[in-house]
Amino acid sequence: MGHLGWTDLWCVLIRPPNKASRLCTETASMRIMVAIKRVIDYAVKIRVKPDKSGVETSNVKMSMNPFCEIALEEALRIKESGRASEVVAVSVGPAQCVDTLRTGLAMGADRAIHVEFPGTLYPLSIAKILKALVDAEKPGLLLLGKQAIDDDCNQTGQMIAGLLKWPQGTFASKVVLDEENKVATVDREVDGGLETLCLDLPAVITTDLRLNQPRYASLPNIMKAKSKVIKKLTPQDLNIEIRSDLEVVQVTDPPKRKAGVILSSVDELIDKLKNEARVL
Repeated sequence: MGHLGWTDLWCVLIRPPNKASRLCTETASMRIMVAIKRVIDYAVKIRVKPDKSGVETSNVKMSMNPFCEIALEEALRIKESGRASEVVAVSVGPAQCVDTLRTGLAMGADRAIHVEFPGTLYPLSIAKILKALVDAEKPGLLLLGKQAIDDDCNQTGQMIAGLLKWPQGTFASKVVLDEENKVATVDREVDGGLETLCLDLPAVITTDLRLNQPRYASLPNIMKAKSKVIKKLTPQDLNIEIRSDLEVVQVTDPPKRKAGVILSSVDELIDKLKNEARVL
């Protein structure tokens, strides 16, 4: 076995850190907050309550909103690349939201915060609660799913950006962070194709389907998540008054589609399009 010479030792001691290590040390302070929502699982057939006051949620499988999964996955990838030091998952809703937060912790989130409220919440109330959490946690980036698959409102991200007076990038299909210049480049899907935005950090980004493919939580991480502490808060703790100016009058099933018909000729098709469908 050879000996380490003085020249070799000198080289080892003064060798500068590589680019990756510099990036980790320079960006280790940024925190990412991800808002996640508990919704009816996307594979479940929705049933309207007999009194038409809403949809049936009792004894129905619930899971994390798919767009929120994408937001959390993106936050985890940013952290794993060395551009963030911590990922905090937050959820607002009934006590059962803890299960959704456990899933987020099993995927890789470092901490979780649950703001418990048993009643119905609308986007503006959620945005006010998230603003209070952002003021307390001071994240450098707030990620949300572009919409929830239960109400399809697509409003919370825009509202929280307005309340915070932060720049926003909605429907993100690609996110690139430049920590040195404190900016985020977001490709977003619009009717005409793709639009690229450059946002000063801190910023709000809502995620679209094509951004990434969320990971599955491994069994060891699921077991570890069960022992992690989830911080409990209420809207009162955040000095937020929950008040809604909306009222659900009635929820009904969409009309059933009529059975299709087989036509014998093009002339018959044109006749039906003109006289029955009235689209020609």
